Amino acid sequence: MIPRTLSGALIAGLVAGLLAAALNLWTLTPLILQAEVFEGATLHVHDDGVEHLHEAPPPPGAAQAGSRSLGTVATTLVAYLGFGLVLGAGMAAAARWGHEPTARTGLLWGLAGFAAVQLAPAVGLPPELPGLASADLGARQMWWALCVAATATGLAALAFGRSLPFLVLGAALVLLPHALGAPQPASHEGLVPPGLAALFATRSLGVAALSWAVLGALTGALAERSPARRTA
Repeated sequence: MIPRTLSGALIAGLVAGLLAAALNLWTLTPLILQAEVFEGATLHVHDDGVEHLHEAPPPPGAAQAGSRSLGTVATTLVAYLGFGLVLGAGMAAAARWGHEPTARTGLLWGLAGFAAVQLAPAVGLPPELPGLASADLGARQMWWALCVAATATGLAALAFGRSLPFLVLGAALVLLPHALGAPQPASHEGLVPPGLAALFATRSLGVAALSWAVLGALTGALAERSPARRTA
């Protein structure tokens, strides 16, 4: 059953990755292009004492935009293929303990993956547009990795734990990264309008939630309908 679950997870990862890439290009890329205009702009104080925004040069041409779009599609596909393999491996391991995968349980797995990989880290480090002030990249990456690992482990303990200590441990792990605190910049000032940044963060999480839901439900459905399981 494990090979079939993983092969189904790859198919689900491909479908979810294509969906996420299409949604990224449709809903997020226009916001990134807007933010890059502000990122390259400068503020100057004129003789009237008022700050004036000097816009950056025009955006790149069609060839460069096409190359960027292909890069977005490629990286998104690779990411969701990896997510699918991790999700499939988790479902296969759970199946050995009697938790058979279905489309419904797969949906729950997908939402848990979204919570661990995107939602929980976004509490401390929301998705950012170019031009926003941010803390040191290395520190952010370390906190993100800690948050993902702790949240995933905590959710597993909450879902599969059969005693109070496991439930307490799970809740503690989920809260741990936020108790430590995500690295923050010295100042949150920037040229990107706050409304644009908020819209980008909201859309990013919405795209991720939908893509993870499709990934989990499809992985569970394909595992449920595999010939090995139907003949079991």
